[in-house]
Amino acid sequence: MTRPRTIRVRAYAKINLSLRVGALQADGFHPLQTVFQSLALHDTLQITPRPGPFELTCSDPGVPVDDRNLVTRAAQELWSAAGRAGEPRGVAVHLVKHIPIQAGLGGGSSDAASALSAFASLWRPRGARADVGAVAARLGSDVPYFLLGGTALGLSRGEELYPLEDLPAFSVVLALPAFGVATADAYRWFDEDRLTQPAAPRGPFGAISAWRGLPLALVNDLEAPVARRHADIAAAKRALEAAGAGAAAMTGSGSAVFGLFVRAAAARRAARAVAEAGFVSLLTRTVDRRTCQRVHFSFASSSPRHA
Repeated sequence: MTRPRTIRVRAYAKINLSLRVGALQADGFHPLQTVFQSLALHDTLQITPRPGPFELTCSDPGVPVDDRNLVTRAAQELWSAAGRAGEPRGVAVHLVKHIPIQAGLGGGSSDAASALSAFASLWRPRGARADVGAVAARLGSDVPYFLLGGTALGLSRGEELYPLEDLPAFSVVLALPAFGVATADAYRWFDEDRLTQPAAPRGPFGAISAWRGLPLALVNDLEAPVARRHADIAAAKRALEAAGAGAAAMTGSGSAVFGLFVRAAAARRAARAVAEAGFVSLLTRTVDRRTCQRVHFSFASSSPRHA
């Protein structure tokens, strides 16, 4: 008996090179202007076609595998959008986690985007409601970005995307405090602080256009509110800057802080220094859009249909 072929799909992390946040709107959301950047750090989804109900397992026992996980929700959404009755069937997914959770690195959203591409190759959905991009947008504001990857401008809630010229290759050191930050908390603190704290300087959004020469002008409007509640955010940024980062900032709603380095050797030294300062340190690099796009197209033409 032939064993079903397992599809292995990468799900790349991201950082926000810039994140400007507008005032809370009547719909309960904040308008955003952000520049996304993909990282080589990734989770891996091992997807095996097989008879029976959909199943998700994970290498990290702290990660939920029910419908709190966006991979499970991606399966449910695409299955329903494809006009199939009942619960998803025909596939088992094992998620190998390397992207820290509640760190602002987009691991859950990236997992969902890669899962959608794989499920679409297996289930062959048809029709407008089954469009993978539309399903991604229903899952979360960041999910559509991970179908694009590389360097991109995100507007509205982050789902209105415009590809940008890819950032030149940088080594990236991530400094991770011993806590995560819930996205809802970061935005609530931002709203509270707007009443009492001065706003961050509103430089030109194109400040990142100075990519070709460091230092870069990175601004994250959520960084100060989070750092006021968690002093380790500012300490991590200082540790990266002291270690020679050309630019450093918190990513997304935190808690990860990243530093950009032109030279890999300098990044390796910085990673050691950050660890000695008491943070979990991860060494990675930026990746371009073409690398990210391979995830979504490399297996699609050869994956077997299975229901």
